[in-house]
Amino acid sequence: MRTQNATAYRFLTPYLLIFAIFWIWPIISSFLISFQATRTVPWRFAPTFNWGRLIGDPAFYNALKNTLLILVIQVPVMISLAIVMAVLLNSPLLKARGLYRFAFFAPVVVGEVAYSAVFRLMFSLDFGIVNKLLESVGLAKIDWFSNVTPAMALIMIAVTWRWAGYNAIIILAGLQSIPEDVYEAATLDRVSRVKQFFYITLPLLKPVIVFCAVLSIIGTMQLFTEPFLITERGGPGGGTETLGLLLYRQGFRSLNFGYASAVAYTMAGLAIAITLVQLWLTREPK
Repeated sequence: MRTQNATAYRFLTPYLLIFAIFWIWPIISSFLISFQATRTVPWRFAPTFNWGRLIGDPAFYNALKNTLLILVIQVPVMISLAIVMAVLLNSPLLKARGLYRFAFFAPVVVGEVAYSAVFRLMFSLDFGIVNKLLESVGLAKIDWFSNVTPAMALIMIAVTWRWAGYNAIIILAGLQSIPEDVYEAATLDRVSRVKQFFYITLPLLKPVIVFCAVLSIIGTMQLFTEPFLITERGGPGGGTETLGLLLYRQGFRSLNFGYASAVAYTMAGLAIAITLVQLWLTREPK
């Protein structure tokens, strides 16, 4: 047995070395950098320099507020929409189900730059199709990029469009794993379709829904593309700046690597904490 284990680890050694060099060491290195003042030459060890600034930085709290706002509003809406989409895609009455499944999944495949450019065109104040539709029904045009509330709504719409179908496909896989016998027994007992959904489908889908929610939480904490490309680097006036965008601005625009590392580890810590709270709230009772 020991010989077999030694042989297996010898085969794994090249991968483990690459993993350590390109994954583990960068994580440790960036954590150490967060305790250094990197705007001086040479860098100097200052444990409270970056973390102390983080606690009192209004830009950090603004980015945190925006990120949590997207998390609280967009993620539940997206997961709810994904559940509805999955149920519709699983319906035996739906024709060409394969085509619809691909269509719902397709936004994930579209390049981020391309779809961001399309969204900027669609929501343009003067010639965007969304404002044209609003005017056609007698409503006033909305300046989606110059006001904070519409800009934040636009970010949520874009993220939902991109990822709702992805989550729907995952939930659809969970739906198809539920035995048909359960629904047949409920139908024989004259349980309505609505009650079957709330008392059979949702409880059995709970692990899959929690999995999708965890992925969405992690993705939201890292949100960068949409506020950077759609609302012009978190505009207007930082109204849509997220933690991911703040990290980019500090690390790659200001070259303040120490502070960017502190922001990055704060993002990771918040994502872990929120995920653990969610898992605790959705745990199975003993």
